[in-house]
Amino acid sequence: MADKREKKGILGKALDAVTSRDEKAAAEAAEAEAKEAKAVAARADAKRQLAEARAAEAEREANKIAAEAEAKLKEAEAKLKQAEAAAAEAAAKQRQEESRRRMEAYQARKAEEAQAAEEAKAAAEVAAAEPVTYTVKGGDSLSKIAKEQLGNAARWPEIFELNRDQISNPNLIRVGQVLKLPK
Repeated sequence: MADKREKKGILGKALDAVTSRDEKAAAEAAEAEAKEAKAVAARADAKRQLAEARAAEAEREANKIAAEAEAKLKEAEAKLKQAEAAAAEAAAKQRQEESRRRMEAYQARKAEEAQAAEEAKAAAEVAAAEPVTYTVKGGDSLSKIAKEQLGNAARWPEIFELNRDQISNPNLIRVGQVLKLPK
């Protein structure tokens, strides 16, 4: 029996050695798997961190673009307000210029009317200063001339008085004589 014990002991030792070796290999394999799992987890964590960093960078870039767009919008609105103000000022200047031109045209018309009135007045004064004359024809008398030219034969003494330098007797006037008539 001792032999059996020895054999069992050897077999048991061999079995123990194989079991121990298998357990050691299994432990090493488990340890290798654990290391691989940790490496995979570390790579996944690194990828996650990289993705988060990229997302944060993209968000910063989007915020920057949005801020620039907002600034450009405000600048465009300011330029629009300036353009509107310039257009309003130009329209006001145009209205003012139109008003000035109308005033000048009105003043020019008034000046022309005043000048025409002055010329008419001067012509009337010249006409009033120049005596109206009549050239005596055959068969004329002072009363006939007064009736035809002045509308009343009884006004013949006025013609006589105006022409005393040419006429000494109202009954004696000559053909071709130029007589002054009252107005």
